[in-house]
Amino acid sequence: MDAIVFGATGFIGRSLVAELLGRGQRVAAAVRTDTLTPWLISRSVDTGRLEIVTADITRPLAGLPAARDVYNTAGRYAFGLGVREARATNVTGALNVLEWAAALPGLRRLVHVSGYRVSAVDSPPDYAALGAYEASKVEGDLAVRTRARELEAPLTIVNPSTVIGPGQYVGLASLVEKLWNGKLPALPGGPDTFVPIVTADYLARFLAEVPKTPAGEHHWVLDDATPPLPELISAIAHHTGVRAPRLNIPVGLLRRLPRTLTGADPETLSFLSSDGYPTASARAVAATAGLEMPRATDALNTWAEDLVAARFGATRPQLSPYGFHPVAGSRTWVTGERHRPVHVLLHGLPMNADLWAPLAAHLDGPVLAPDLPGLGRSAATAQPVDAWLADLLGPVRSRPVLVAHSAACGPALRFAVSHPDRISGLVLISPSFLQAPGPRLARSGLTVPMIRRISAARLARELGVPEGAEVESAAADLRRPGVARRTVTALRANAAERERSRALLARVSLPVQIVVGSADAPTATAEHPVAEIPGAGHYPQLTHPSHVARLLGTASAPIGG
Repeated sequence: MDAIVFGATGFIGRSLVAELLGRGQRVAAAVRTDTLTPWLISRSVDTGRLEIVTADITRPLAGLPAARDVYNTAGRYAFGLGVREARATNVTGALNVLEWAAALPGLRRLVHVSGYRVSAVDSPPDYAALGAYEASKVEGDLAVRTRARELEAPLTIVNPSTVIGPGQYVGLASLVEKLWNGKLPALPGGPDTFVPIVTADYLARFLAEVPKTPAGEHHWVLDDATPPLPELISAIAHHTGVRAPRLNIPVGLLRRLPRTLTGADPETLSFLSSDGYPTASARAVAATAGLEMPRATDALNTWAEDLVAARFGATRPQLSPYGFHPVAGSRTWVTGERHRPVHVLLHGLPMNADLWAPLAAHLDGPVLAPDLPGLGRSAATAQPVDAWLADLLGPVRSRPVLVAHSAACGPALRFAVSHPDRISGLVLISPSFLQAPGPRLARSGLTVPMIRRISAARLARELGVPEGAEVESAAADLRRPGVARRTVTALRANAAERERSRALLARVSLPVQIVVGSADAPTATAEHPVAEIPGAGHYPQLTHPSHVARLLGTASAPIGG
């Protein structure tokens, strides 16, 4: 093989395998269980040159295919580990890979991935002071260097900093999660705390270049332009539309305070440092190979969007592409095609854009589905929702069909009356202004604090829908600061607009179709076609998505622009 990668199912290892395969190399991936192949296929990586082999590096290795380059990306990246558990992979496992690689007759390079807080020291680490994770990485680094000299093995050690990218949910991600959920009242560390980053894609490209360079080097791979931690968190807060903490808690104070009060794992505190790192050799390799790091703030913002879309590892993104965009002076979560959608989908309450995921899977052509302002993952705006909707659709160059559900039917209807030249048709699903006053959630007697703590199972029962990823997504957003309150406010405002919306319905000059469930029939009449879905309730796009899709197929087709 051209290369064998140990730890190939890990966050770094799988990105490296994808990079090597993309370069046409024959790659053996050493894994315990094969979760790698489905991951590669989902990213359209050609696996024709991939060989999956089973290996447990905590035991002596044998029976594996020989390779010219050996990469050890395996490691336990977790805090709170026991010493034995941490050493099994980070020390014993690293030495087992070295012993096996050194015996290969055609070995060009062994690349050992360590950590950026590891210094090239020659004394055993203090496990009590550093904690099991960091101490085991230090011990493994020393042990590998010492044994490689004895065996005269061609070794290069790569020390990456905090590696970010889709699928990375530990380390710095936990700080971003607290920020997103309004549970970060103060930042740990000081104004000059430096937690450098590097993207997984860049690191994979760098690792692929290492075997071409001289052996015996230590390369610290990180972005020197990473802003200090307070600026880093502020940038992410601005991009995602949440409030950044203004206070800092010095590390010395954090060490003295009880963990139950701070929520900080003592093992993470040594990473809150203002230290710089010797990156000259890594920058030289990058310059020779023509590698260029993405701008740090751009990489952080993209990663933050990935974290939010995946609920910090709790689920898979429901719709894509996704991201935060400035709309009407605030940050709006937008999924789908912003310029030429076939359908624009506006969710009702208390849901978010994920409500449309089952339906979108049955629709031909791209969709545009935002979270309404102040709801779901979108920040609130000081402008009226009508101005927000007009600004959202400003970049649209097609004439899509505008589809709205429940409380969103009012804004959609007003847009259709004011801008008939911008859309080709209007579909109103379970329009609340044609039904009995008070949505089911409003009639349930739940208070704002109760709604904020509501479970997905309880929310599904209140809405009369089956549990699923869409309901879980909505429940997660309701727990964020302000969302439950704004949801209740929007429900009340929607009730006050009932008569106005009914009057506007007669003024629409575009084709209008109304879709309702048989168990949620409107109580008011409308001078437009009403399609009733047998057995459906207030959320037919969740319970009968294929039926709704067929009805949308009869709506006016978009006109290109």
